[in-house]
Amino acid sequence: MNQQRAQTILLLGFTAVFIGYLTVWLPGPGAGLSFLGIEMGEWLKFVGLGNQRDIFYLPPITLGLMLAIWTMTWPQNDWQAWATRALAVFVSLLAFPAIEDISGSVREQYTLRVLLILLVTLAAVVSGLWRPSARHAWIPWAALAILGLTGALLPTWMYLNARTYLVQIIGVPIGFGLGLWLNGVGHLLIAGISATKIPTKLRMASTLA
Repeated sequence: MNQQRAQTILLLGFTAVFIGYLTVWLPGPGAGLSFLGIEMGEWLKFVGLGNQRDIFYLPPITLGLMLAIWTMTWPQNDWQAWATRALAVFVSLLAFPAIEDISGSVREQYTLRVLLILLVTLAAVVSGLWRPSARHAWIPWAALAILGLTGALLPTWMYLNARTYLVQIIGVPIGFGLGLWLNGVGHLLIAGISATKIPTKLRMASTLA
């Protein structure tokens, strides 16, 4: 696959994840019972899932990390790369808790999400300061592949596990919203393209050994 086509598929994957998170995951029987990806974690705190609901905040974190790490594969570390890193941090803020939550008595429940956003910020800085050599060019692609699989599988798994609670509460069968599909497909596109890059980069590294 040529470079231009791979870049286009990656952009489609990033776009699908972003749009998917802002699209319906839970297609309830009415508008008031249909929930976007960004709403799932907040709503599910009422059904006893505890901190597991944080998995529904994972897509903006994985998307932010992938955008930041992707810039490490760019030939130029220019203003466009830094703008993309700033976008990565901005996207991760979709997982940021409400101010009243992190300042309240149960703020420890939100610590993990804040730390993950800080991780995205750190990745954005490191991606601009560390440029992998030819021997290490496979590392960003491996990280992208792992993050792609993580962002596709964990939220989908959490949704499947939560369906039992949701069916009992809503009282009707529940399907799979477009947003859930977009999130899974987008992450898997990124994982797939990244995985195809790893063997090539490893072969290049072996010739330099």
